[in-house]
Amino acid sequence: MKAGCSMVEKPEGGGGYQFPDWAYKTESSPGSRQIQLWHFILELLQKEEFRHVIAWQQGEYGEFVIKDPDEVARLWGRRKCKPQMNYDKLSRALRYYYNKRILHKTKGKRFTYKFNFNKLVMPNYPFINIRSSGKITPLVGN
Repeated sequence: MKAGCSMVEKPEGGGGYQFPDWAYKTESSPGSRQIQLWHFILELLQKEEFRHVIAWQQGEYGEFVIKDPDEVARLWGRRKCKPQMNYDKLSRALRYYYNKRILHKTKGKRFTYKFNFNKLVMPNYPFINIRSSGKITPLVGN
């Protein structure tokens, strides 16, 4: 493990919800977990302080726009302890989710993606309510 990098970095505040164990990829060492990119993006979308970097697209269910791709890549690199992370690498990782139908690129809109909440959230997050605005709210409080 790299100095100053934690394999399991839980978000502060968390927006009142927690992701289940399956939301993390298991690492080779027992007990360690690593966050997946789609989960990290949902975390950023829920935090006010990142609205200038990434935000839900108004009027489009599950659609979000990356307003500052370099900053999102930097944040992802920091979380993954990969200081050389850039948007090209991050977008390559996002394309991995296309075949899994977790999200897809919105045609004709730069840096805009859309979550497939039917595939991702509904079967796996019975405790989360997706509003038509695309915002996620917990059904039960912590």
